[in-house]
Amino acid sequence: MATYDELLAIALAHAKAEGEDDLATTMATLEAEPVYELQPMGLRLLGRARAQRYYEWFFPNFRPRVVDYARRAEWANEHGVAQEYTIWVRADDGSVERHEVIGILVFGTEALSGERVYGSERILRLMFGPLYDEAEPIPATSS
Repeated sequence: MATYDELLAIALAHAKAEGEDDLATTMATLEAEPVYELQPMGLRLLGRARAQRYYEWFFPNFRPRVVDYARRAEWANEHGVAQEYTIWVRADDGSVERHEVIGILVFGTEALSGERVYGSERILRLMFGPLYDEAEPIPATSS
């Protein structure tokens, strides 16, 4: 089992690799069967194959649309790392849209067990592309 410091280093390496369009390193920071949650829509993508396809979409299709971004805040605790961003994205008509996004890199036992991405439906559709439509509802749980 990885220590908190090791998991924190993995999460920060993941964020850095995403920013550098580094598919291999990004995937290397994930556990075998990661879960990506799209919030507040209550959707999820399960498994390594979908995570790989997500990043294969994200890097060549979404990242070139990003005009600029600013990390507004970052928090870490024993559950993971939360990062709050403002992202400016070029729309199809050439205009620039501002979006607020929170990504939570969730710690697993040896690496990241996935990510929770909070944003508008518009930004999540841009980020996840065709995988957005493959996402399934997160099952309701009783408390």
